[in-house]
Amino acid sequence: MLCDITLDDPRWSALNLDRLVAMAAGAVLARLGIDSEETELSVLACDDSRIASLNAEFRGKPSPTNVLSWPAEMRAAERDGDLPEPPEADPFGCLELGDIAIAFETCSREAEEAGKTLEAHTTHLLVHGVLHLLGFDHVRDRDATLMEGLETEILGKMGIEDPYW
Repeated sequence: MLCDITLDDPRWSALNLDRLVAMAAGAVLARLGIDSEETELSVLACDDSRIASLNAEFRGKPSPTNVLSWPAEMRAAERDGDLPEPPEADPFGCLELGDIAIAFETCSREAEEAGKTLEAHTTHLLVHGVLHLLGFDHVRDRDATLMEGLETEILGKMGIEDPYW
């Protein structure tokens, strides 16, 4: 798996983000039966100011958020609760997933408020972001149930408590 990580905020360097991204993405791909060998994704590890700008530009919401994702290809399921279409590699065998941005202050604050480590919460948000890149969403009720269930299962196998309790 090729993970291009940009540390836009130096506070992220306290975490081994390379390891967390590889671990989170690898766990998601393994659970969904997707070969990670030729998979690519990018992660921007930034601050609240940067993610607020991105949130305003791409979602019309000029406020910080914890994680944003931009899938390389739209794969969302048509019916609420169905699995999204699985990704297909390009003719060269590469499977480009897309881009994720994650904000330090919001992640740190949420982790502290939830009584979780920054590493555990960041891992959850990376799993969440990778699922978005693969077409999962939480706008519709059954889609949310499916996505949250997968997150809980994947994180549980990684030794991380259910983030929704």
